Amino acid sequence: MTSFHPPLLRLSTFQIPKPQIVSRHLCNFLAATALSSDAQLDFRPTTHSSCPDPIHDPAQAIPSLLSNCPNLLELNQIHAHIIRTRFLESYPASFQWNNIIRSYTWLEDYRHALRVYTAMSGAGVSPDSYTIPIVLKAVCQAFAVGFGRQVHSVAIRHGLESNEYCESGFISMYSKGGEFENARKVFDQNPQRKLGSWSAIIGGLSQGGRAKEAVAMFMEMKKCGFEPDDVTMVGVTSACGSLGQLNLALQLHKCVYQVKRSEKSHILTLNSLVDMYGKCGRMDLAYRVFSRMDERNVSSWTSMIVGYAMHGQMNAALKCFKKMREAGIRPNHVTFIGVLSACVHGGAVQEGKHYFDMMTTTYRIVPGMQHYGCMVDLLGRAGLLEEAREMVERMPMKPNIIVWGCLMGGCEKHGNVKMGEWVAEHMIELEPWNDGVFVVLSNIYASRGLWREVERVRGIMKERKLDKVPAYSLAANAE
Repeated sequence: MTSFHPPLLRLSTFQIPKPQIVSRHLCNFLAATALSSDAQLDFRPTTHSSCPDPIHDPAQAIPSLLSNCPNLLELNQIHAHIIRTRFLESYPASFQWNNIIRSYTWLEDYRHALRVYTAMSGAGVSPDSYTIPIVLKAVCQAFAVGFGRQVHSVAIRHGLESNEYCESGFISMYSKGGEFENARKVFDQNPQRKLGSWSAIIGGLSQGGRAKEAVAMFMEMKKCGFEPDDVTMVGVTSACGSLGQLNLALQLHKCVYQVKRSEKSHILTLNSLVDMYGKCGRMDLAYRVFSRMDERNVSSWTSMIVGYAMHGQMNAALKCFKKMREAGIRPNHVTFIGVLSACVHGGAVQEGKHYFDMMTTTYRIVPGMQHYGCMVDLLGRAGLLEEAREMVERMPMKPNIIVWGCLMGGCEKHGNVKMGEWVAEHMIELEPWNDGVFVVLSNIYASRGLWREVERVRGIMKERKLDKVPAYSLAANAE
């Protein structure tokens, strides 16, 4: 993880946007505060009126505008107005700074949110128990763990590290950054930890690929007398899905209906159940949960589609996708990964091309690495290796080892020596230590009876000490 470069943290890098058309409320406020240049610099609260007009009183108008700001364009203009009028010099309370940071975080401009926090620190305004969790959310989304460490030190200096929301925020931040030891240190240092910290460590372990540890932590939490909430259940059900343990899944399903939840969290929890059963291979149980949901969002449908695709049920996946569109739910990039994966498993080349075009033209979704990987895999398996090669060459990003591996798999299946050699060169360049490339290339030569080439590749493997390890089976504990 990399931390921000110093220039990114300076408020001086913020560019005041050019005048644009803004909402009526914003226009009214800006017009109402359009004072003379001298008056603009004097934004002190007036005392002659006991009932200030919220439109003319900036202390009330600014927070209202920020909380209702619908897009970054308007937010940038409000922020520019705040800077120009020196509003924060007259109203320096952390509450006002928190509103700006929260607005940028809500509108997903995380780095700008961190710049505002840096300006807040530079202005000598101390953060409070509301500032730190907001900033940590921006840190996590911006993958700025280095910046987060600085925030952690500030929280310690102000005695905020043991606050329930700050503590859980630090646990989540370190977990998402892969620093599980630091996450555990934060968790262990407070013997009076609250449920939020348990949920954060369980969710962090689950998302970080440590599913067994996440489940063990959930069991420990129960022994300590804590009852899980919806956030806890989402984390542990995700871990259970990764383990594929059906018996545990059935037990967790019972726990879900015992937790207190809001309407929004109820959808999240049920979506996690659908995803869990899908990963456990029980699409019948996943569908049972899905069919009984009073409300479904894009994640609900996507979990079903991905589940069907994962288990090779192409027709069910595509049928589910059709119903999703008929229900008026707009698919996202993850939905199309599921749809394209289903086409790969079903060998449906024309359908795959159709949905790939639909994604880019109908829904204006920019294809990512996984979408291209699915298409290359689909075309390669079908023997359309030249089309697959063209797909790789016109990718807007550099293909990763998985995309090249999909094309190599197609070359192996259809015995294309020339293209196999070309792909192998790229794979060796990316991962020179990977013996799998030489093994597959040897298999391609063998399928064409090119035994001299087979011996040559095996000779290279011996020189590099990459002898193929004999295969073996590993029995899994069913408990």
